[in-house]
Amino acid sequence: MIRHLEVSRDIAASPEAVYDAIADVTRMGEWSPECHTCEWVEGATGPEVGAQFMGHNANNGAEWSIVNTVTAADRGKRFAFDCTSRDFHFATWAYEFEATDGGCRVTEIWDDLRPDEVINRPSISGVEDRAEFNRQSMATTLERVAAAVE
Repeated sequence: MIRHLEVSRDIAASPEAVYDAIADVTRMGEWSPECHTCEWVEGATGPEVGAQFMGHNANNGAEWSIVNTVTAADRGKRFAFDCTSRDFHFATWAYEFEATDGGCRVTEIWDDLRPDEVINRPSISGVEDRAEFNRQSMATTLERVAAAVE
């Protein structure tokens, strides 16, 4: 069972420019195949540690929303957040940025924190193989980010 994924892509833009696009979570619907809308909540207005945003997702006829809390907001280096539902921290997502000669390499990281008994239940998201779905979605997300910032 895969609980950790990393997908990288070289993008012809500075680490700061790519960070700014990704850390503006209100744009996530432009990149993600599953998350269609995000908005800052609880008075947050941008990426800083402790800021929260609500992510709204849809897939295979299912829809759900989750609370996300920013855990890293180091411009041009790392943006990360924890995902919770009903006070249960079930996943962590992160983006790491590394300068290259032609721009930067972005690595999207997903850690699945669900216990086995939850993973083995029928999916509320309409996705049976979450790891493979996320691998493909991460590649698509980074492709769309590259198209927007290059």
